[in-house]
Amino acid sequence: MTASPRPNRFYQKEIADYYPDWIHRASVAKEGGEVTHVVCDDTATLVHLASQACITPHRWLSRADKPRHPDRLVFDLDPPADGFEPVRRAAHHLRDLLDELDLPSGLMTTGSRGLHVVVPLKRGADSDDVLAFARTAAETLAARHARELTTEPRKDNRKGRLYLDVARNGYAQTVVAPFAVRSRPGAPVAVPLDWDELDEPDLTARRWTVTGLGDRLDRDPWAGLMRHGRGIPAVARRRRELAESAGRTE
Repeated sequence: MTASPRPNRFYQKEIADYYPDWIHRASVAKEGGEVTHVVCDDTATLVHLASQACITPHRWLSRADKPRHPDRLVFDLDPPADGFEPVRRAAHHLRDLLDELDLPSGLMTTGSRGLHVVVPLKRGADSDDVLAFARTAAETLAARHARELTTEPRKDNRKGRLYLDVARNGYAQTVVAPFAVRSRPGAPVAVPLDWDELDEPDLTARRWTVTGLGDRLDRDPWAGLMRHGRGIPAVARRRRELAESAGRTE
């Protein structure tokens, strides 16, 4: 029996030359040059992207006017298998840590396997500083729950633990956009959540699909979230205070 060929999938960041002039663009630095991205800031642009077979749009963690200064930080909870309970526990652990740091956060299904936890930021810190803070926070959490969580990027070294992925906070990295459709059976959708939905028994990373969104498009669990951004220096000081109160220095 011959296996069916896989569909042709690829990522594209550079805007095509034939895109219409009314679509906004942003050119940003990359190693050895620059890349010009689509700025999807209206319905017409989103429809055009869909017409170009853009299945799953990904977005930067910063805005076009200050590409090196993110306005959000993302923790990607990547489970070792398709089971959702490790993801649910990890999200609770992470929220506890964020509460200790006085950081507001939002929750989102990825439409794939895990969850994203989004933290709003003031746009003062460089992306390198944001990434460094995210790594430290993830390492702190993994140390607290060493049997369940890891920051080990190599899959064969994770030993069945959930991976706290913060690499997406680096410069020019992207994350799946809210309500993006995933290229998976049933067309699951990435959906923002209220934190009190985390313990609902039927919640999974692929809980909602394009045909089963119901009224989710009319709800905004993140309403007002981005107006409460924190500055990384203040958060880092708070994290050091917590470490010292626990009897250790960093």
